[in-house]
Amino acid sequence: MRKDRWWLCVAPLYVFTLLFVLGPALYMVAVSFATNRDSGYGFQWSFTLENFRRMLDPVYLQCFYQSFQLAFTTTAVAVLIGYPFGYFMGRLSPRGRKILLFLIMVPFWTSSLIRLYGWLIILQARGIVNQALMGLGLVKEPLKILYSYPAVLTGMVYALLPFMMLAVYSSVEKMDWSLVEAARDLGASPAKAFFTITFRLTLPGLLSGIILTFVPSMGLFFIADILGGNKIVLVGSLIQDQLTRGSNWPFAAALALVLTVMTSLMIALYRRITHVRDLEGVF
Repeated sequence: MRKDRWWLCVAPLYVFTLLFVLGPALYMVAVSFATNRDSGYGFQWSFTLENFRRMLDPVYLQCFYQSFQLAFTTTAVAVLIGYPFGYFMGRLSPRGRKILLFLIMVPFWTSSLIRLYGWLIILQARGIVNQALMGLGLVKEPLKILYSYPAVLTGMVYALLPFMMLAVYSSVEKMDWSLVEAARDLGASPAKAFFTITFRLTLPGLLSGIILTFVPSMGLFFIADILGGNKIVLVGSLIQDQLTRGSNWPFAAALALVLTVMTSLMIALYRRITHVRDLEGVF
């Protein structure tokens, strides 16, 4: 291809981005300032801030609080489980890494909805968990695990934990372990060598895993609907409700816009932190 026609290679990407990414985002912003019709479906192109003022209602603030609480808790649990797993996975032999990578990727071959319905069977009153607890004599009657906050948290962690594991694993795999050996030779204890070298070198992977866990957990409302039984209402559930039963598209667009801004701030903070770390590494 001639050099003066390089734009033919990138034009499809720009067209796709404008039509299917930027276009819908701008439409969502415009609709968020529109006025909902009092009766029937649709809205009027009449500028208003009422959709954003409505979010200050305690009911909707509580919904945002529950969403952030669940997102932070899910991320914290994923860090506690995923970081050690990713670390030891990166320390395995090449054959061991391939086996664990295969086991992590296998669940992705099945629909997430089917896997969540599997958790319904596991957590129900006559499920595997209650049967095991009763068989061990730890409880006398089945626990009400399903349709509760712990059930939703379990589903969230199960769905997002692989992203944390793989993000940490990618950082551990690229580490220069001679630095750790040098620290140990200079008298550093195993704990000090870990926190001063290993943890600092794997921090970018940990931060990537946090973003890959926290941001999706704000929008995975179907997990709360299936495992929470509508007892845990997230912002995503509220948006779906406004688009279907509520028939209030402007308010749904306003909720989606606020949620997008919040998650974008998280990503900007992550990029800021990693940028500062890169500069420290240079100087």
